[in-house]
Amino acid sequence: MAEPQLLASVYHAIQSGLVRNGRAPHYTELAAELKLSSDEARQALHELDGRGVPGFWVRPDTDLVESCAPFSNIPTQYLISVEGQHKWYGQ
Repeated sequence: MAEPQLLASVYHAIQSGLVRNGRAPHYTELAAELKLSSDEARQALHELDGRGVPGFWVRPDTDLVESCAPFSNIPTQYLISVEGQHKWYGQ
C-alpha cells in the first residue's frame, strides 16, 4: 500500500501534466518525474484510482488516466480555453 504522500504526489503530477500539456502523463512519465520504477508508478496510479477520489479515474482494464477533475483526458463536448488557447477538455 502506497503512502498517502506518494499518492498526493502522483495526483499533483497528473494535474500538473494536464495543465502543462493538455493531457495526463503516462505512468512511465510519472515514474521519471517522481523517481519511481515504472511498476511502482503504475501501482500507485491504480491505488489512487481505487481510493475513490471524486472526479478521478483510470480507464477500465488499462493503465491510462481517463479523468482528473476538472479535466477529462479524453475529448468531451466541454472545451476549455485560456487566452484563446484550447488544449483541455472538461468533465
